[in-house]
Amino acid sequence: MISDFDDYSIHQNANPVNEPGTSDRNFYDRYWMNGFDRDGAFNFEGAVGIYPNRHVMDAHFSVSIDGTQHTFHGSRRAPGERSDTSAGPLKLEIVRPMREMRLAVADNETGISCDLVFTARTAPTQEPRSRMEEDGRVIMDTIRFAQFGRWQGWLSIDGRRVEVSAETTLGTRDKSWGVRPVGEPEAGAPGLLNGDPGVYWAWCPVHFDDICTQFGTFEDRDGNPTQLSGCMVPAYSDPAAIPVAPDPGHVEMASAKHSIDWIPGSRCPAAAEVKMTGPDGSVYQIELEPMIRFHLLGLGYTHPEWGHGFWKGEEAIGRESWELDEMDLLDYKHVHVHNICRARMGERQGVATLETVVFGRHDPSGFKELLDGAA
Repeated sequence: MISDFDDYSIHQNANPVNEPGTSDRNFYDRYWMNGFDRDGAFNFEGAVGIYPNRHVMDAHFSVSIDGTQHTFHGSRRAPGERSDTSAGPLKLEIVRPMREMRLAVADNETGISCDLVFTARTAPTQEPRSRMEEDGRVIMDTIRFAQFGRWQGWLSIDGRRVEVSAETTLGTRDKSWGVRPVGEPEAGAPGLLNGDPGVYWAWCPVHFDDICTQFGTFEDRDGNPTQLSGCMVPAYSDPAAIPVAPDPGHVEMASAKHSIDWIPGSRCPAAAEVKMTGPDGSVYQIELEPMIRFHLLGLGYTHPEWGHGFWKGEEAIGRESWELDEMDLLDYKHVHVHNICRARMGERQGVATLETVVFGRHDPSGFKELLDGAA
């Protein structure tokens, strides 16, 4: 079906833009973003995903504040026009590509609303392609870019309005697309990976005043990286000064490693360290101290009802709230977390997002089973 975007010279195959180049049911295209107070007073996150071969679009907005995480969920039949990035009262707007983005949730029955504008601090950074096969079938083949920025606007929960100032609210966004498992489980015999399931992922974008750094790694059960990247990019106070990607000041690291101290009895970080070495031999050591926790359950990850690509009907919205101190950190649904952290790199003081999700054995962490906690 022809859509407005077909008027642009952006096609990659003989299909109209809104028809994926693959018929794989798991093809997706997804936005993610977060914004946090420098002192850890709050962290909000949003996401919008489209799954065209499943004919589903979903969206989420979730806020961690004062020990509670509040979540809005929305879902609908995927629109025929790709520029329509709304689900119920939630709408995402690309105001200026790679420069400015608006996330708004209009007043609705859930009591959660917002009007927030993201303004870039850096050029976008492209991450390594992620690919995984199972029994000869590609189950993951994705690409992603990330970008640092500031937020301005407000959010409201049950009538309590929180002002969001660009002076004190930083954040990161990403855009990813490709194939990865989404929606209800597929029928058929379990794949071989289900016999010994496991994943280790750690990702950490860090804001400093003059630069931003980014680290990410997948590891196998023995702690060997299967994907590893680290970089440093200049930060700009004036979005108009941001160059077209890739930024000439972008520095890809020659090596990178990390370590995490886990809260006993959990798979949630108590502290972490990232150490990267530049191509000239310069060493960048970043120490991380968590301030506020956020569960990716609020954005549909491992959610039994509002999972990515689930069919909820022609249009549906929902609301949930969780007391963070009452959540079982070893519950499968609660293991995937973001921690907003104080960051220190030499004399530089900054703020970071530390993402972790660990299932199964991971020898460097001391994990031996699917969901045992740290000693």
